[in-house]
Amino acid sequence: MNDAVTPLWRASQAFRLITLVYAISYQIASMGYYSNSRLSWFFVALMAVWTGVSATLLSRDMLPRWEVVLADQVVVIGLMASTRLVSDYDWYSTHQTLPTTLWATNAVISAAILFGPKGGIASGVLLSVVSAIVRDQLNLDLWTDATAPVLVSVGLALGLASNTAKRAHAELERAARLAAITEERERLARQVHDGVLQVLALVRRRGSEIGGAAGELAELAGEQEVALRMLISEQSEPSAVDTSRVDVDLRSLLRLQASTTVSVSAPPDAVLVNRHDAEELSAVTATALSNVALHAGEGARAYVLLEDLDREIVVSIRDDGPGIPVGRLAEAEAEGRMGVSKSILGRVEMLGGTATLDTDEGAGTEWEIRVPKGKG
Repeated sequence: MNDAVTPLWRASQAFRLITLVYAISYQIASMGYYSNSRLSWFFVALMAVWTGVSATLLSRDMLPRWEVVLADQVVVIGLMASTRLVSDYDWYSTHQTLPTTLWATNAVISAAILFGPKGGIASGVLLSVVSAIVRDQLNLDLWTDATAPVLVSVGLALGLASNTAKRAHAELERAARLAAITEERERLARQVHDGVLQVLALVRRRGSEIGGAAGELAELAGEQEVALRMLISEQSEPSAVDTSRVDVDLRSLLRLQASTTVSVSAPPDAVLVNRHDAEELSAVTATALSNVALHAGEGARAYVLLEDLDREIVVSIRDDGPGIPVGRLAEAEAEGRMGVSKSILGRVEMLGGTATLDTDEGAGTEWEIRVPKGKG
């Protein structure tokens, strides 16, 4: 099972084997001082067997690791206690236990990797106390001996390393999921754009040509086309998924509104805008393009220009339609059609910007939206 701390497990088991070599060399140097050297070799053999078994189980995750780690604590404590069986008081009270401090550290390392710094420190304290009891040194300050500082420090350091590895792994997995989600949504957006949106555009054009009831159908199709473009824009933008991002590239939202009758021009570099502002500007643009589709007539084209002027963002929406007759906007608002007054002017005002309409009958229309950066 490959997870965030697998490399730590493998490295710790290599360290376990190295410390076994040191423990055996210490046994060879000390056996002449033991009161029962034959029994000491039996315990060293157990140490070697457990080293191999635990290294295999932990590095390959053959059993639940918490079971192996807890067993590790028990085995180390038992081997520490066995020191009193193989040596007299003069020896065990002034020397390392039979399983040396370096080899006993493996149990602390395993606890730290599995349970984090709290588990590592707890294991270090536990084994330090056991070592002091076995050596009959509990009445002294534990920190005067190197055993406690070494074990506790190792537990803390490896625990922090384990937590850091887990957090980094979680962030990497999250980024991979976001990338996969974004890619899938972009794929779906392309399919919708190539299929459904084109059909809606065709229904809108043909219905406008036929007129009558088909004209009403054309108007509904145009409204749904705009609504669907806005939905695709919101769902395809990575910022809609990754809520930790503060700014988004406004170009991405506007370019999704491009079609056979809508051209979008933007700077070559990213135009980073507060996510709320970007979504509002995209909605304003979509409303303006909807008006072009519904009222500019068959064959009318629209042009969207995005400019980044350092302190403000400028979005221009221009069309080559017949323009808006004088007084028509006031009549539309009086009739309850709030597309311009609410969807465009209201949104821009909330962003602290200005919206200027330049139109003349027979000369098309042009909206110029100016919004300060950092507003909203």
